[in-house]
Amino acid sequence: MDIRSLIRTVPDFPKPGIDFKDITPLVENGPALRWIVERFAERYRGQVDAVVGIESRGFIVGAPVACALGVGLSVIRKAGKLPHDTHTVTYELEYGTDTLEIHTDALHDGARALIIDDLLATGGTARAAVELVAKTGAEVVEAAFIIELGFLGGAQRLEPASTFSLVTYDS
Repeated sequence: MDIRSLIRTVPDFPKPGIDFKDITPLVENGPALRWIVERFAERYRGQVDAVVGIESRGFIVGAPVACALGVGLSVIRKAGKLPHDTHTVTYELEYGTDTLEIHTDALHDGARALIIDDLLATGGTARAAVELVAKTGAEVVEAAFIIELGFLGGAQRLEPASTFSLVTYDS
């Protein structure tokens, strides 16, 4: 399936010079959404104990992938959004810092976790997610994305964790 044709590029969003990759047309298309979930489920079946979705677009794909795999979905959210005890990671952004959290009991020691999100750009958010999963005592099997902006080098920032993307833009 040509899912690339369903990814809308929005120029100058959220600021001038940024070409935003909008997945809403993709996930609004039932057959395309099913195709995405099936590709991820085929790749990770029998290999993970949990799926970890990153707020918020990682929830859109993470939940059906977890369901297809028969495992639970743990969530990583922005600071102050989770109601119980949390592990926290603050990381650098181009324009400041941001903080992500996961419940301390979201994953168990030795659990095999798949991190999932819509897009890998510079890797800052995904790197924070890898660190949060490690704080729970779980191990990251892989970080998976619908889209990777390969020219930004995010995959290298996640090493030694490996990555997988369905669509890569090299420029």
